[in-house]
Amino acid sequence: MKAPILTSFFDRKTKLSRLPTRVWGLALGQALLISGNILLVSVTALIGQLLAPKLSWVTLPVALQFLGLMGVTLPAAHLVRWLGRKRVFLLGNLIGLSGAGLACLALWQTHFSLFCLGTFLLGMAIGVGQQYRFAALENCTDTQQQPKALGLVMGGGVLAAILGPNLAIWTEDLWPNFPYLGAFTALMTLYSLNLLLMSRLALKAPSLDEQKGPTRRYIELLQQPQLIAALSAGMIGYGVMVLVMTATPLAMQACGFAFAPTASVIQWHVLGMYLPSFFTGALIRQFRAGPVIQAGCLLLLLCVLLNQLGESYWHFWSALVALGVGWNFTFIGATQLLTATYQPAEKAKVQGLNDFLVFASAAFASLLAGYWQTQLGWQTLNLAMLPAILLAMLSLAYSSRRQKRQEHEVPLSS
Repeated sequence: MKAPILTSFFDRKTKLSRLPTRVWGLALGQALLISGNILLVSVTALIGQLLAPKLSWVTLPVALQFLGLMGVTLPAAHLVRWLGRKRVFLLGNLIGLSGAGLACLALWQTHFSLFCLGTFLLGMAIGVGQQYRFAALENCTDTQQQPKALGLVMGGGVLAAILGPNLAIWTEDLWPNFPYLGAFTALMTLYSLNLLLMSRLALKAPSLDEQKGPTRRYIELLQQPQLIAALSAGMIGYGVMVLVMTATPLAMQACGFAFAPTASVIQWHVLGMYLPSFFTGALIRQFRAGPVIQAGCLLLLLCVLLNQLGESYWHFWSALVALGVGWNFTFIGATQLLTATYQPAEKAKVQGLNDFLVFASAAFASLLAGYWQTQLGWQTLNLAMLPAILLAMLSLAYSSRRQKRQEHEVPLSS
């Protein structure tokens, strides 16, 4: 007889082959987009260093990319309500193509302002791409399959972790007289392929309930402990991950490590972020989203602990792998938990608010990372993560207690 946890992997209802074709298409599209994101991360700061007229402006293209991402989340979610996922995803890819094209032109003409505009548009395209995980949930005919579909789409990051950095290397000498132009040529290819893919997918159109159903105000929606728990888990999990990950290369450099071992740690961290996606959905089906998020928070705490114990390569490696898996559990778990907090017509409001807050926390964390590492030091920086992680765990525990109380009260009242 199979153990319960193994049953969730082998049960015929959760086989990956049973997932709709459109979910597989979304997973491939997510892999293409994340590959582009990683490619972008690999070269944008270096290009800023090459083109910026002042040293203080070097990271402006990166900041504008985050600004574009944050700014598009709420409008994109509301557009989905009226235009549907497919049209919005096609629009997002066209914006990405425009951004990559402007970046190519900027590199050709060594024009910093034009490059900044390109990265802003690319940030918008990345923001629209964050909606793919919600589309995977909606395009599952069997609700029991939703966690598996979500895990599959997020698992596209495994391919991206390999493809993204290598694309930057393979295209390095494509245009010898124009550094990094090859990378953005590759980025245009990725967005073109994804545009073609999305045009072929038969994604569900918005229903009448989604377009014209009743909606609650934000203040009413935010009175739900479950929604607060989902938002807290998503924001804190993402913020802690970005802050510690961004500070890691600086900390390893301060400890005397060369670039190669630092790059190895980051690559394993990215694999830790996305590889568990193939079984995170099964864990959610078996244990529910709440316990999976709590397990993710425990892994974030383990990361903090490991970084207190030493500063060898294996301390950094094990801590960053724990950080990646912890992010995976908190982010996917929070996404699944979020789906229970809104009615069809409220989907745009809640999903847009969630992504805005989550990616705002990531942007804020990326800005803090270098300063905190310099001012506080590596171990103190990690200890500063403890209150936020504990807050997420307490919020989730309170929400779970309220949910159980409500489940017990329903039969009594009837």
